[in-house]
Amino acid sequence: MAAAWRISPVQAQSYPARSIRMIVPFVPGGGADATARFVAAPLGVELGQSVVIENRGGAGGAIGTAAVAQAPADGYTLLYGTPGPLITNPILMPSLPYDAAADFAPVSLLTQGAYLMAVNKDVPARTVAEVVALARSRPGQLSYASSGIGAGSHLAGELLCMEAGLRMTHVPYRGTGLAVQDVASGRVTMSIDTYGAMIPLIQAGNLRPIAVTSATRMPDLPEIPTIAETLPGFEVTVVNYICVRSGTPRPIIDRLNTALVKVLADAGLKEAMRLAGSSPPVSSTPEELGEILRSESAKWRRVIDKAGIRLE
Repeated sequence: MAAAWRISPVQAQSYPARSIRMIVPFVPGGGADATARFVAAPLGVELGQSVVIENRGGAGGAIGTAAVAQAPADGYTLLYGTPGPLITNPILMPSLPYDAAADFAPVSLLTQGAYLMAVNKDVPARTVAEVVALARSRPGQLSYASSGIGAGSHLAGELLCMEAGLRMTHVPYRGTGLAVQDVASGRVTMSIDTYGAMIPLIQAGNLRPIAVTSATRMPDLPEIPTIAETLPGFEVTVVNYICVRSGTPRPIIDRLNTALVKVLADAGLKEAMRLAGSSPPVSSTPEELGEILRSESAKWRRVIDKAGIRLE
């Protein structure tokens, strides 16, 4: 260990000496893939080497995440993480090909956003209180769509039911797009999911926005209240982040963190991501990201265990 730390400053000075892989553990075309591509190019410029996106989808993100856990601890393989790989999958899945707590070292947050709660245009509710009252008057009759069992949109719906004492029917889909389309068509009552996917349907008048899941109102949606204004303490944040293999020398982690902090503060990047409907970019120290991962894991473990949700 002492020998490794003696040579790490030299490694950091020459790092990076070749291109870097950023593994996105999902198929191309999704929200994580889009944000990764926003960040990869300017990060490569800042580091002086190209950052190449490598999509390795499958098993809810477990396949791509395992590839990072098995890579050398040299900073040349980055994990683009969402809540699934290191926060909820270890709780939902009985066995994973990696140890979320031991195999990864935090680098920085990338985005920290929230979900939007929206209902079909014909639902006779315009506020959180009215949605809650309607659901209580019709136990089990109202439904909420999600992008899949164990997805953030599923867990957000479970948390709402727990906090408000509701009984609603969960309708899982393979992806956010299909889920919100069926809410817009009236097949499902509501959804708590990614805002970007809902924008066209809201603009078309088929979805009605109700509230956001952040603790405070979102700057881009100041007119839309938070769920917490009706149910105090309710909060669902959606974090995306960068990690590397554990054992990566700290000077290399610091080099990556410094570059990401600069890239994510760029006004042009912020505007491009805003126009694309992405969550706002935000950086952190490695220690701050580590604490976020731990606290989010503890929060969702309570929800998942109480709801009895498991993935095979």
